Amino acid sequence: MVKQVRAARARQALIRAAAEAFAHDGYARASLPAISRRAGVSAGALHFHFPSKDALAGEIESTAARTVEEMTGSCRALDGSALGELVAAIRRLVVALAADPVMRAGFTLGGDPARDGGATVLDSWHGWVREVVFRAQEDGELADGLSADCVAGAVVAATVGFEVLGSRERDWLPKERMVEFWTCLLPRLATVPCGAPDPVRDAGPTGDRGPETAWPAGSTGTAPTGPRRHREPYGTRP
Repeated sequence: MVKQVRAARARQALIRAAAEAFAHDGYARASLPAISRRAGVSAGALHFHFPSKDALAGEIESTAARTVEEMTGSCRALDGSALGELVAAIRRLVVALAADPVMRAGFTLGGDPARDGGATVLDSWHGWVREVVFRAQEDGELADGLSADCVAGAVVAATVGFEVLGSRERDWLPKERMVEFWTCLLPRLATVPCGAPDPVRDAGPTGDRGPETAWPAGSTGTAPTGPRRHREPYGTRP
């Protein structure tokens, strides 16, 4: 039992050390000897758990992809608003990127030209965003004339850009950046019924009030669902 606990701790230390190295130095420059030293694990133990750098990278990508799937699966607006769900998920993603090197490395590896593996995390994130944005369009939440594909691409590019910038400068990752981001972007994407809550102005620090919600606590309005009604752009109400 003691050996199993030690082995599990060594494996987790290696995954974290490799994630930090990949996120900071890139896949090509990160070396196995440097990773083993960073983890405080012998080279022999490293090769016991992971026979190659590619195996380490694959484990990090798979772990990050599972985290993304769990995170997006828990972001459910009580009133069914797709855009409210998207706001909550992106805020949670940025918090995770700031706190978790495995998440940062998962996104970094997906866009690293030196990495021959698939873009597991990016594919998972892009697929979910695209699904939610198309649902928002069907529910009449997107502003007229916008392409759901274009909106999904812009959102994915922006959030991945935050990760790339944040890997070098952590000032790009705090929650205030997300408020700024959505205050700028959301009024151009969305419409909202008169009197409905504004997810940028009203949302809390993480953009939700629990694992199943995306709209702010204490809201009495309803999110934009169902047939299109008279709407104002987000952010235009007094």
